[in-house]
Amino acid sequence: MTSKVYVALRVKASPERAFEAFVAEIGAWWRPSPLFQTTPRPGVLSFEPGDGGRLLETRAGGKAFEIGRIRVWDPPSRLIFSWRQANFPPDLHTEVEVGFEAVGDETRVSVEHRGFDRVPAGAARHGFPDQVLLMRLADFWRAQLAAVGEQAG
Repeated sequence: MTSKVYVALRVKASPERAFEAFVAEIGAWWRPSPLFQTTPRPGVLSFEPGDGGRLLETRAGGKAFEIGRIRVWDPPSRLIFSWRQANFPPDLHTEVEVGFEAVGDETRVSVEHRGFDRVPAGAARHGFPDQVLLMRLADFWRAQLAAVGEQAG
């Protein structure tokens, strides 16, 4: 199986603004998905900025779930973080790389989500064959990038 998806979208903002919207305002633009839930009952996402910072989902009662850790912090051009869904085995993480590239007066925001070849069959794959799972994951990230664009613009 190809273990990654890549999607990109141009947003009407500078790389600095797009990076800031992605990281500092993720709680405002993030759209939960029933297929790629980080927790069974969605909460609010937030990043702790900087190398080693965490991506957290905090539920209404204050309980936080660590989705992942920042592996590369390079504002305003690149961000890499680990990703773990609640239905993944405890020791399994995939990896998300987000790029911010100036294109005229816009920014190409790209997401490469890799490592799905390590995700076992069952609940984490929702019974989908490999290609269908990756197509759904690409659709999920396209919707997230559109929301970033709305937030940044």
